[in-house]
Amino acid sequence: MTETTRSPANRLAREKSPYLLQHAHNPVDWYPWGDEAFAKARSEDKPIFLSIGYSTCHWCHVMERESFESPEVAELLNQWFVPVKVDREERPDVDRVHMTAMQALGMGGGWPLNVFLTPALEPFFGGTYFPPRDVPGRIGMITLLPRVAEAWREQRAQIEHTGSELLRALATLDAPAGDGPTHERLVDACYEQLQRFHDPVNGGFGDAPKFPSTVNLDFLNRIAHRDPSRRDAALAMVTRQLDAMAAGGIHDHLGGGFHRYATDAGWLVPHFEKMLYDNALLTRAYLHGYLVTGDERYRAVVEDIVGYVLRDLTDPAGGFYAAEDADSEGIEGKFYLWSLDEIREVCGADADEVVRYYGVTANGNFVDPHTHYSGNILHAVDRTETPSAAVERGRAALFARRGLRIRPGLDNKVLLGWNALFLSALTEAAAALGRDDWMAAARTNATFLLNELQGDGRFRRSWRAPYLAYAEDYAALLEALLTLTELDDVAWLAEARNVADEMIRLFQDPDAGGFFTTGHDAEVLVVRPKDLFDDATPSANSLAANGLLRLAALTGERRYEEPAVTVLEMLAGPMTSHPTGFAYLLGALERHVRVPIEIVVVGEADDPRTHALCAEVTGRLIPASITLTANAAAPDLPLLADRPLRAEATAYVCEHNACRQPVTTPEELHAQIDAALAARGQQAAT
Repeated sequence: MTETTRSPANRLAREKSPYLLQHAHNPVDWYPWGDEAFAKARSEDKPIFLSIGYSTCHWCHVMERESFESPEVAELLNQWFVPVKVDREERPDVDRVHMTAMQALGMGGGWPLNVFLTPALEPFFGGTYFPPRDVPGRIGMITLLPRVAEAWREQRAQIEHTGSELLRALATLDAPAGDGPTHERLVDACYEQLQRFHDPVNGGFGDAPKFPSTVNLDFLNRIAHRDPSRRDAALAMVTRQLDAMAAGGIHDHLGGGFHRYATDAGWLVPHFEKMLYDNALLTRAYLHGYLVTGDERYRAVVEDIVGYVLRDLTDPAGGFYAAEDADSEGIEGKFYLWSLDEIREVCGADADEVVRYYGVTANGNFVDPHTHYSGNILHAVDRTETPSAAVERGRAALFARRGLRIRPGLDNKVLLGWNALFLSALTEAAAALGRDDWMAAARTNATFLLNELQGDGRFRRSWRAPYLAYAEDYAALLEALLTLTELDDVAWLAEARNVADEMIRLFQDPDAGGFFTTGHDAEVLVVRPKDLFDDATPSANSLAANGLLRLAALTGERRYEEPAVTVLEMLAGPMTSHPTGFAYLLGALERHVRVPIEIVVVGEADDPRTHALCAEVTGRLIPASITLTANAAAPDLPLLADRPLRAEATAYVCEHNACRQPVTTPEELHAQIDAALAARGQQAAT
């Protein structure tokens, strides 16, 4: 509201608090906390609308601009309530009482905190941020205020004497809109199906052949964070599969990376081709395993996958190649197989230890069914054994010898969507493990994709090929650019916006919702399909929904949220009947029904204190969250508003659009993130 159009001063103009003075020209007839307000409530028999915040609270300012500067909202507040403003830093006692009351009533906590009180100062309903009008999953002030006023008139006895009955009457006010299945029911169904199909001996799901199914691992990690009662069981399923794959023949123990899938239930015998997208998603799976458990074995696997891709699948221009063949010299797996005699010759004095560790035998464990060529697939017999120095020496010697062999055929296509999947994983791993060299590779790849795979404003599916990019390419690139925005430089956000805008323009189905596989400008086929199911990779629609919800949270622009919601609505029925087919999309649904935990670090990039705060965030797994690191040169974004650059790097943790106090040490930040995750777990449990 400008100086020339702002409302006349209200009672808060007499206050000293900067926070209260910020509201001194609202059209709301604010009172400070005190006898004058209480007397008015008693004499006019009106409830009190108590609003608590502080001067550097971002979402407090958002609510002021959206709701408290709205003449329509102000009219409703002034007519039916006595509005009271409190600075929580001036009156922590008032804040603590009402924060505790709201948490006890299951309404969450944070700032702004908005609580309805009887004239006797008894809290009976409330919440945190309320927009002026209804948005998906959140009631607006213009709907809420008349309902509370009506309840006060018509359910007075219940409000004053049976608060629990009133809470049940108002329980639907914050409920997500829509008639589809609830998030909790879908999560329960997906979890129960995964439990039924889980292999408790070898890990993974189902019998042979065994696929990595990384979207299932991603889902289970989210379960472990949101549901304490299932944490141990969910993590057991995750770690059993990670351990079995890392030990098995599906893992290239010498050169790093993973083969496509295992033909047996125990992950020993792979189909030997290596795909970029598998290694992208497995990088993320093992990284998350490391962040959750702290087990160095998982970190080592991340390092060997990334090392493999950067060494063997990277074009000098910065793109990542698509795959390596299963065959060399016309024989499946020949490049990867070893005889017992070869091991002894190469490893010398270390041979006995290498043979034992990798389970090498005279007869071998693999025969090519076509050529009958046989040999040993290296695998760790003991899934949890740390390799000895002798094994490490033997591994290096075997890798050097293998380098003299004829390599499998290289598929040097550079595909936009697959590159974007690995770019996302590489960026996340670089930030989590403090690998500046990996982050440099990520920037190079992102620049390559933006410069080399588009022309005339339209992305292509493949480098040096004329095929137009599909929805999955745009959606995966959107996710990758958002990950760079969060973990590298907020300047990447401009490119993410452009990709999102084009994805919506080219692929959105305006009638049935969701996204078509092909663009509106593409060749017309007899059927225009949609990529819906999460399988070896997340579907285009799942990637698009998750990316658009992330973008909406980062920018504050709800126009990005709307097409994401159409995906969720379109797939509500299929998710109900086959939830495991939408394990990645369930993550998008969680973002939709639960406002992400927002973490902002403000500080100079070269300040060690900034690095320390960032490391606290990137060094752990925080599902359904968004993160920004910014300095004085950062763009104007809602998440950065009212968060100036200070002498000391500062972190802010918000959830449900309500912010906690700013902190400056990693220990304080760790505690706040723990509290936010615990609150989310309690909410899921109820």
